[in-house]
Amino acid sequence: MSPFRGSVPFTEDWRHFRLTRADGVATVTLDRPEKLNALTFESYADLRDLLTELPHRGDTRALVLRGEGRGFCSGGDVDEIIGATLAMRPDELLDFTRMTGQVVRAMRECPVPIVAAIHGIAAGAGSVLALAADFRVVARSARFAFLFTRVGLAGADMGSAYLLPRLVGLGHATKLLMLGDTVDAATADRYGLVSELVADEELDGAVTALARRLAEGPAFALAQTKALLTQELDMSLASSVELEAMTQALLMKSADYAEFHAAFTAKRAPRWQGR
Repeated sequence: MSPFRGSVPFTEDWRHFRLTRADGVATVTLDRPEKLNALTFESYADLRDLLTELPHRGDTRALVLRGEGRGFCSGGDVDEIIGATLAMRPDELLDFTRMTGQVVRAMRECPVPIVAAIHGIAAGAGSVLALAADFRVVARSARFAFLFTRVGLAGADMGSAYLLPRLVGLGHATKLLMLGDTVDAATADRYGLVSELVADEELDGAVTALARRLAEGPAFALAQTKALLTQELDMSLASSVELEAMTQALLMKSADYAEFHAAFTAKRAPRWQGR
């Protein structure tokens, strides 16, 4: 937890998704199953604010993002968002599109590892939320659809044209973003979009196991690894090598590095402190 706190209190009542915490794992459940967990203006804002707040709380070492009911997330709500945007001024539209991108940027910059649990459909903005997570545990019934061109918008939205080619390659990203076709879990796995493909009935167990492994791991080292993965996407090799050298020198003074040596010497498992 950051020792530097201002006057703003932590948020305890998140109104636009369900949040639970247990054993260092926070779980965000998109909870509009009747709309396939379609996103609203308010749920985007709550996700942005939660991701900004999490690193300061000190009680979360892994975050799970999942959907209630038959699917993960069908994207922006057609009535509450798409209909409303037709009446907005250009400056209001820019505020909105910037906010959706801020959610993805916050996911990548949040030091807490994020696991997306994907079942059913992950479409539009839902597919980008999955893309922005660190891990995607995917049920065999899942489907992905970056369908922005299908509604007359650019296929590049919320940072998808930045992240997707780096994950699956330019060729696959071009197909997914330009055509907007729905692809099944096996195809997404073949493209490289899937971290772990599991049977539907195994999804919850696989997500729980991964989240607990991350929560019980060396949090400081994991946070720095995530930061380097994101920052080095646009860096030269020389800059990357130097940044990694500086980071490793810093971590060599960490309590967890010393704990590894003590545990190795004593022939026991390390007791990670996250510092």
